[in-house]
Amino acid sequence: MNVEERINELRKKIDEASYEYYVLDNPKLTDYEYDMLMKELINLETSYPEYYSATSPTNKIGGEILDKFEKVTHSVPMMSLGDVFNQEELIDFDKKIKKVAPNATYLCELKIDGLSVSLRYVKGVLELAATRGNGTIGENITHNVKTIKSVPLKLNSAVDVEVRGEIFMPKKALIKLNEEREINGEELFQNCRNAAAGSIRQLDSRVAAKRNLDVFLYYYMGDIPTQEEALLKIKELGFKINPLYRHCQNIEEVLKYINEMGEKRDSLPYDIDGVVIKVNEMNLHDAIGYTVKVPKWAIAYKFPPEEVETKLVEVTYQVGRSGVITPVANFKPVFVQGSMVSKATLHNEDYLREKDLHENDTIIIHKAGDVIPEVVRVVKEKRDPEAKPILMTKFCPCCHMPLERFPGEADYFCMNPKCEDKIINSLIHFASKGAYDIDTLGDKLVALLYKEGFIKDISSIFTLYEHKEELVKLPGLGEKSISKLLDAIENSKTKPLNFLVFGLGIPNVGAKVAKLLCEKFSTMEELRKASYEELSSIDEIGDVIAREVEDFFKRPENNELIDRLIALGLRMDYPKLVIKESYFTGKKVVLTGTLSKMGRTEAKSVLEKLGAKTSESVSKKTDIVIAGSEAGSKLQKAQELGIRVMNEEEFLELIK
Repeated sequence: MNVEERINELRKKIDEASYEYYVLDNPKLTDYEYDMLMKELINLETSYPEYYSATSPTNKIGGEILDKFEKVTHSVPMMSLGDVFNQEELIDFDKKIKKVAPNATYLCELKIDGLSVSLRYVKGVLELAATRGNGTIGENITHNVKTIKSVPLKLNSAVDVEVRGEIFMPKKALIKLNEEREINGEELFQNCRNAAAGSIRQLDSRVAAKRNLDVFLYYYMGDIPTQEEALLKIKELGFKINPLYRHCQNIEEVLKYINEMGEKRDSLPYDIDGVVIKVNEMNLHDAIGYTVKVPKWAIAYKFPPEEVETKLVEVTYQVGRSGVITPVANFKPVFVQGSMVSKATLHNEDYLREKDLHENDTIIIHKAGDVIPEVVRVVKEKRDPEAKPILMTKFCPCCHMPLERFPGEADYFCMNPKCEDKIINSLIHFASKGAYDIDTLGDKLVALLYKEGFIKDISSIFTLYEHKEELVKLPGLGEKSISKLLDAIENSKTKPLNFLVFGLGIPNVGAKVAKLLCEKFSTMEELRKASYEELSSIDEIGDVIAREVEDFFKRPENNELIDRLIALGLRMDYPKLVIKESYFTGKKVVLTGTLSKMGRTEAKSVLEKLGAKTSESVSKKTDIVIAGSEAGSKLQKAQELGIRVMNEEEFLELIK
């Protein structure tokens, strides 16, 4: 077999494997086998560029970089749908349909929470992918859509066709992406839809390729009798369709389908926000007609926010690393938006009073931002008249020492330095991502090692190697896991000083403040000698933080800990930033929205190297706001204050 034949064979095998994995969800190859085939193909295509093909599966890795998005005029407008929110509105929709088309039936499909896309193929090869835009004019996103593994670059039939559907980000992909962004100090995506929109509008297709986007197609532009047959035709061409559609004969069956999908909604691996109901028979569409903005033969039913009733069991109290006491509502477990929940934070005494919780109250729970369990309200009509109100505790739940609440503070604190919960949580914080980030040293292991007497403070983490023989005997551990832990601890010692400063748990010193401190004082010795005046002179560090830092380094026990860490070989310096004079030097800059050519962290790093001071909030002191796509309230505030707003193209031009 010659090189060209082997390249073609590899392309065929990889395309088949991708279709089985990403479209049929029935992989025949292992991940390793797939990776080895892809690696061989990449090597061959690199060595023999004369065999390049636009439809090769290697193009799904990404690599194309655009200067800007081109505008695309849709051959047929991509219309939006009207919305309904309850059963009565759906019945009214049905009545209007039946007046014109008494024999109409309905095709119900899940309303995927993503963004619309149109795919155009010429002789079976992907030629154009475009966003919906305003319905008439969209943007060319072909370079990014090519990286979506469920989108075929070449169809199994050499036809000219256009199909439309919804690009989305699976729930697992969002979780993974936000974990990475949190580590990098980037703004987190609030939901799957925003993440998908931000990913598909990247000018660099390599970024989109890493985001694990997916797509469901549902609209076939061609002569076909019914919407159900259109879906089957789309599937036959090699596209991915959502299998949970249903052909309903009447509105009663539609309502039954909606109820079923509402119950199933949270267990799905992707977000849906409703159900789309279309008249199945295509020849009835023109007779039913259109308004200026939407078709009359289709409607979108939107699910209401999910609220669940349960019973309050008790309010308990947690001790944070700083000693802050947080009340927690414990209730009978209930299933809310995809998971079973039994707890929700009540934040502080004022919040607890606001909710007016009494013993054994019936309460309503939902997930704030579709993620965090929250007590919405009490069902007071179900309250026992004899029930006693729940009041904030005045004693630490761990060490039982009296709590203190300082003037102007909302929180109560345990001031006992020997409180076990405080110590354990401070150790957990030190080892966590964003702080010293010691791989494999998770919350449960920290608590176990503390209770077994192997770690008592931060420095004892770095002497665990002395107890290896004893550690391997602990329940659930062993030679392999302990060796991995000890290697991770040793490797962590090379982290720059700012990670250590954040990990120390100085009150009010988060990751950003730790970095600001280390940019000013690049060694631990400089930092511990810094005066209140020197500390408070740093931009964005006010009197409170300056006082906290100065007080921390005045305490003998903290300096003794740092001396032990120095002796154990931890890095105690921060690399000096070499500033290049530029337009941005000395200016205060805020980044907002999604930048398509670089991540937020990279942009901040570039600005800081050019002498700018970056900030998360817009104020009168802000000089420039750099606005990417989907910029929100920060952009609005900048415009209200008359601050210069710069788009991404201007920013990139200036940093050349």
